[in-house]
Amino acid sequence: MKSICFNCSCRTFILALLSGAALFGFSSGARAELSFVFTNSRSAAMPRRPSIILIVADGLGYGDLSCYGQTKFQTPNLDRLAAGGIRFTSYYAGDAVSSPSRAALMLGRNSGHLKQRADVEVPLAADDITVAQILKQSGYHTGLIGGWDLGGDGTTGAPWSKGFDEFAGYFDPANAENFYADHVWRHDSAAHLQGNAAVYANAGGKNGQYIPDLFTTMSVNFIGNNQPDRFNHYRPFFLLVNYTLPGAGNGRVPTDAPFSEEPWPQPEKNKAAMITRLDANIGQLLEQLKKLNLESNTVVFFTSDTGPQMNGGVAPKLFQSTGPFRGIRGDLYDGGLRVPMIAHWPGKIPAGQVSDFPGVAWDFLPTATDMALIQSPTNIDGISILPTLFNQTQTNRHESFYWKLQSRDEAQAVRMGDWKVMRLKADAPLELYNLKTDPGETNNVAAKNPDVIKKFESLLKNQ
Repeated sequence: MKSICFNCSCRTFILALLSGAALFGFSSGARAELSFVFTNSRSAAMPRRPSIILIVADGLGYGDLSCYGQTKFQTPNLDRLAAGGIRFTSYYAGDAVSSPSRAALMLGRNSGHLKQRADVEVPLAADDITVAQILKQSGYHTGLIGGWDLGGDGTTGAPWSKGFDEFAGYFDPANAENFYADHVWRHDSAAHLQGNAAVYANAGGKNGQYIPDLFTTMSVNFIGNNQPDRFNHYRPFFLLVNYTLPGAGNGRVPTDAPFSEEPWPQPEKNKAAMITRLDANIGQLLEQLKKLNLESNTVVFFTSDTGPQMNGGVAPKLFQSTGPFRGIRGDLYDGGLRVPMIAHWPGKIPAGQVSDFPGVAWDFLPTATDMALIQSPTNIDGISILPTLFNQTQTNRHESFYWKLQSRDEAQAVRMGDWKVMRLKADAPLELYNLKTDPGETNNVAAKNPDVIKKFESLLKNQ
């Protein structure tokens, strides 16, 4: 890889996809090219710790995968991932909208303890410690590919300020809706690269490169160049892939095949095509792990940031995207919160598990640090669910889950055991549902259970 200068006069990088090779260069003067791959780090680290890959879809509903009951289309790669590991049926997103949900995932805190309370960009603060920072400090090489709406360039929440050695993708959620963007952001600490990278194939309004596919190419490169081997002293990696499929992009997809002839509205054809494309992309990542013999010491997590949304004119009803649950993205009913969660680690996580253990996004940080053999912070709300992953007795459990959504008039929700309460706005009465007998939250039994309501009211006073 050639060395290049980096100064104020040449801050724009150019990305080209030529004959399958990705190239960087400068846009001014003579163009210096360097391979668009993620760099190896050679720092020594604790041996035998697993690499960790976290894949987060955008607005993928509980019922949008065939292993979760989808019948109108199939997701074979994710189905195989689930069959080879554990699939959770009572797993919750960090919030019903993207920004606080992703903050909860990164920080291990519930939305009541976050500055992010609505789906608007609020950068992570300087004292917010992410899972990437903790893993990096312990010797992991860290990468982020895809969308990031927790702070952009020049803010305390920029990815390189929050523990990521490498970043390629979008800062702004609005930009993330452009699936044929003519540039993405690129940062590489080791190569001293930082700036906009223009996508040649999309220059001048062309639709030559579908950005979610490009994210897959980047992810495959990252795995290949940072595999724990003797050349990098067996240093493990942490890779976060924040796909913008299927929720963003207003339904834009290169082709609606293989659903072109289905008697569905066009938005539904596009959504099905986007999800099957996401599944195929994840298949490429899994194939890279297999090719490099990394499967046995790489943990792969897959989940979604929220429940399904109606972006691009999609109505979740046709595909029953929320499964048996009520609500969509933006609602604190389970349809907006309950999402897929799959974990796969051959030889460690027993295959074929289906768990109804109630887990939540803020559990990822302590679970990942547990896997990495390091301590997690004490000021978090999450717990390690490693015993459940290993099919062992989980001695610590959440007493309750709490969500607060400022964008919906201070809406609140709490789950405690099989009970769940909802408050649609600050001064609204509590609704009460028994999720065991009424998973669709259709029968409000608050009036019949005053003692239960009193417990929840006491709990909410302390939030």
